[in-house]
Amino acid sequence: KLMKTIFDFESIKKLLASPKFSFCFDGLHGVAGAYAKRMFVDELGASESSLLNCVPKEDFGGGHPDPNLTYAKELVERMGLGKSSSNVEPPEFGAAADGDADRNMVLGKRFFVTPSDSVAIIAANAVQSIPYFASGLKGVARSMPTSAALDVVAKNLNLKFFEVPTGWKFFGNLMDAGMCSVCGEESFGTGSDHIREKDGIWAVLAWLSIIAYKNKDNLGGDKLVSVEDIVLQHWATYGRHYYTRYDYENVDAEAAKELMANLVKMQSALSDVNKLIKEIQPDVAEVVSADEFEYKDPVDGSVSKHQGIRYLFGDGSRLVFRLSGTGSVGATIRIYIEQYEKDSSKTGRESSDALSPLV
Repeated sequence: KLMKTIFDFESIKKLLASPKFSFCFDGLHGVAGAYAKRMFVDELGASESSLLNCVPKEDFGGGHPDPNLTYAKELVERMGLGKSSSNVEPPEFGAAADGDADRNMVLGKRFFVTPSDSVAIIAANAVQSIPYFASGLKGVARSMPTSAALDVVAKNLNLKFFEVPTGWKFFGNLMDAGMCSVCGEESFGTGSDHIREKDGIWAVLAWLSIIAYKNKDNLGGDKLVSVEDIVLQHWATYGRHYYTRYDYENVDAEAAKELMANLVKMQSALSDVNKLIKEIQPDVAEVVSADEFEYKDPVDGSVSKHQGIRYLFGDGSRLVFRLSGTGSVGATIRIYIEQYEKDSSKTGRESSDALSPLV
């Protein structure tokens, strides 16, 4: 009932009924499966064959219920992104949700949508595509390590924008205060103020709504506007944020702390940092600012310190370092690398090529 007040189910039904559109949802044997059948099959008319692994199981069918390219293997193969070749044409749209259905992954035919791009594209299209947002967005927010794709949308659409530490509670405060409508994080969490939590099924319906809107006058045409088309058009309008993350796990905790302390210390002499970078990679833009991210909550005034180390480049690129789990069993260092490209003739490169100077 709640979802019917948010989305235009009739337009989604028309999309799903089109012979040119095909759809696949992977529940990864988590709780999303039961909701997926009720929502996509019973309410929206999708074929039951469009559901994968939608019987909830205590052990998640022996798999890992993480909606990403590594663990959602069956969906990834079906969408044409796997290593094995197949003569079967992939569906137009694919999605997965994790064990408790709060995180999501979005795929097009042979095309992966990064979580950072996903939330930016939802925000950019929400007012036109989703009735719940017809009167406008109150604001948008992302976690600090998430790419700045959402920032560019917010600036272009004159929306309030918030960059918060990792942790959904920071989004919750903003939504409770009526300051944020759509938010997301690079770890596959997307949500809105309809329930103030991340919601995998909501994200899938949001994407179906956008695809339906883009094809509202085109369902009888030769070719539908695809997920890839939507993303490419977004990049042409707002630029592309090439993005990757490296996780170094079980690092010696003391050595990890020392590394982070040195990264903070280096921020006091950016000229030396730039000199070092130029010696290694001359085509990289200069570092123009660097800090240790700190957040003052605009709602309750609380301050969160030491939320990650940032190096910001003149062309909009970023290097972010975060440390977690500094207990006796070892620490995890996460490095986020982001390269912004606003030249639309250069937004179609392989991420590995675009990011190689920074990597």
